[in-house]
Amino acid sequence: MDSKVSLKKEWVLTKEAFDRFLAMLDIDREQAGRKYESVRIKLVKYFQWNGAIEPDIEADETINRVARRIEEGATVYNLNAYIHGVAKLVKAESLKSPIRRQRELDEAHELHGARVEDDFDASERRACLNRCLQRLPENSREIIMEYYQEEKHTKIECRKQLATRLGISLNALRINAHRIRVSLERCVRQCLTQCA
Repeated sequence: MDSKVSLKKEWVLTKEAFDRFLAMLDIDREQAGRKYESVRIKLVKYFQWNGAIEPDIEADETINRVARRIEEGATVYNLNAYIHGVAKLVKAESLKSPIRRQRELDEAHELHGARVEDDFDASERRACLNRCLQRLPENSREIIMEYYQEEKHTKIECRKQLATRLGISLNALRINAHRIRVSLERCVRQCLTQCA
């Protein structure tokens, strides 16, 4: 079985299972659809903040598992808490995934293997960095800018405050900042290559 997130047993979301899931969200079908979109967006953000490589896939996997358990007859008293619990399990499995480890190794190899040429002056590098920063989503740009502010003890305190404000652990913040930095470095290298 070739899957991004490890599954105990292959299961495909059916229309009936999805309808039951929607009915648990709200009796009114239109309102249920809006609530579904809200739940999915929150799950994607949850997985992004926790360093998921493919947050969309993990969010969908979470919803599929919840829908499956509902179809199998599980009694769910608090759907939001149940969804969150399943999301935590999916996250834990994802962190152990060999696919995830391989991607992290590949990214690290790219960073250390391809050094930016020293031929470029600071103004060219700064211009490329600014262009790449502007291409980032606003929340990613804010995170990376705040993450690398200050020095020594002040830097540590600022990072703790940032993690608290975002509602994530310090480790999740580190992972997120690393992913943003990898993306930025790749963008800057491409920009400098185009300038050459």
